[in-house]
Parts: sequence; C-alpha cells; structure tokens
Amino acid sequence: MNIRITGSGSYIPNTIVTNLEFAKHSFYDEAGLPLNYSNEVVAEKFKQITGIEERRYADDDMVTSDIAYLAAQRAIDDANIDKETIDYIVFAHNFGNVKSGAIQSDMVPSLATRVKHSLGIKNPKCVAYDILFGCPGWVEGVIQAQAYIKAGMAKRCLVIGAETLSRVVDPHDRDSMIYSDGAGATIIEATDEPGGILAHESASYTHAEAYFLFFGNSYNKELHPDVRYIKMYGRKIYEFALNHVPQAMKECLDKSGIAIDEVTKVLIHQANEKMDEAIIHRFFKLYDRTPPEGVMPMSIHKLGNSSVATIPTLYDLLIKHQIDNQEINKGDVLLFASVGAGMNINAFVYRV
Repeated sequence: MNIRITGSGSYIPNTIVTNLEFAKHSFYDEAGLPLNYSNEVVAEKFKQITGIEERRYADDDMVTSDIAYLAAQRAIDDANIDKETIDYIVFAHNFGNVKSGAIQSDMVPSLATRVKHSLGIKNPKCVAYDILFGCPGWVEGVIQAQAYIKAGMAKRCLVIGAETLSRVVDPHDRDSMIYSDGAGATIIEATDEPGGILAHESASYTHAEAYFLFFGNSYNKELHPDVRYIKMYGRKIYEFALNHVPQAMKECLDKSGIAIDEVTKVLIHQANEKMDEAIIHRFFKLYDRTPPEGVMPMSIHKLGNSSVATIPTLYDLLIKHQIDNQEINKGDVLLFASVGAGMNINAFVYRV
C-alpha cells in the first residue's frame, strides 16, 4: 500500500492587488510614527526582499470556507471519486471565516463542517475537522491523513488549506503587503501505485519562539484598541527559519532513504522569496551541493503569501502545467516543506 495524492484543486481569487495599490496607504512604525520615506520606496524595497509584485484578494461576498469548497470540489473532480467515500476532511486555516469589513472571526461550526455541507456529503462517517498550525497547516494535514490511512482508520482523505488573510491585516503596517487569499485542496488515499509519501518530519518550537507571529494592535494609534491584526517579528522569523528549516528538511530526506541528487523539486511555503532562497541554499549546503536551477518553483510573485494555501495551490498549478518553465513528471521526487506561526516546521518527501 502506498499513500498518494490522487487529485488536486485550487481557487485563485480574481481580484489582483498590485504593489502600486499600497501607495494610498498611510504606513506607521511600531511606535505609531509615520515612516520617514515614501510609499514608493516602501514598495520597491518590499519587492526586492519578498519578490512579491501582486497578490490576490477574495471577493467581498466570499469567506474562507467558500473558496475552500471550490478548491475541494475541483480536487474531488480531479481524482474522479465519489465524495461519499471520503473518510476525513481535514481543513487547515488560522483565522476562520472573517466577512469583508467585519472584525470578528466565525469558527462555529468548523470550516471543515461547512465545506462538507457545501459539498453535499451525507455520510456521517466522513469526519470533518479543522487544524490551526500556522502556515504549515496543509502539510500537517497531509501528515495526519497519512497517519489515519496507515492505521487503517481511513482509505481516503480530503486535505484543504485556505485563508483570507486580507481580512486580518493592518493597513498601516507595511507587512500587510505580504499577505493574500487563496485555497488549495488534495485527495490523499491508499493506492497500489508505486511512490507516494516516503517520510515526514514535524516540530513545534514554543519556548522562545511561540509569539514570533501574533495578533496585535494597529500601528495607527487612532484605530480601536480592541481590534487585533496579524503581526510578526520578521527578523526573528527569518533567522529562525534559516537556523531550523534546512535541518528539518535534511532529517526528513535522510529518513526517506532518497539521495539529495534525486530531489527534483522543493515545494516550500511561499513566504518570502529571499528567505526561501536562503533556506534552499542552506539545505543543499548540508549535502555539499548547490541548488540545481529550477529546483524551487515560485508562485509568490503573482499570488503573495496565502499561508496554508501556498503549497497546495503551488502543487496544483505545477501538476496542471500552469507555472512557466516548470513541470512535474511521473517518478519525480518532491520535498514539501513549511514554517510558520507556532513556531511550527514540517516536511514530507513524495515520489510522484
């Protein structure tokens, strides 16, 4: 028995927001003081560091569970399965449903429950639940699905990663330019085909690192003090990622028995282009190698950082030949890896 991704789907919102759109924003520092350089300079520096030129925002009449349903339906169609045969729906997100213009998150019932309802699945044995694991949530969902299948508790799972981060960003914080909306979904199941998931690795660093990402006040001190927005200590996250993610990736790859030269692609969380490039270089350096050209496909330039959705949407776009100059072929070895709030790290090795 091998555990494989047998179908994938994604939903990329229609609304494109370029860096130029942020020229209208008033940006402040943590002390609430206006930044002492222009928004044009902010935007240019931002692009140089993150690689992000534009991002996607969900339509005002849609929430996270809506876009997740669309990605899930596409994954089910792609796998060509009967939806009633799904044993688990595992939905990774971080902020629940936040309506456009609202300040509250809605997580009751769970978003997984809402997706199951929208899909019209009647089988009560299809268990639907959410996981909050920061940006690595979808990867962790795949690891959990694999565990259910290995334990004989399931044969087929639907794993979703979806987020509408545009609803929880502080418009007065330049970090708000990083975040975006999106949804990706995959069917994970036991098959007789060769390949599939070969090894995985997960870790949570919570001693000094727990609050590197958190909910905090707007940098605009005139806004309501009880309204919270996603905040981060960017430098601390950058250093943490460089110090821990490459080693976790190596431990995962070594556990799989796959040689570094067999790795075809590394699908890493699309958080920040410079950070991802540094992680990849450090990872290959652990094997006294340099990264092969094209080993790290990127979607961040046009899609931004949609948290749990970045990796499943990237995979879906790759497998369907929608990333320029990139492709995935039968037999390729993929290394999935992510890092995010918690601070959590995970990875898995997958043979297509």
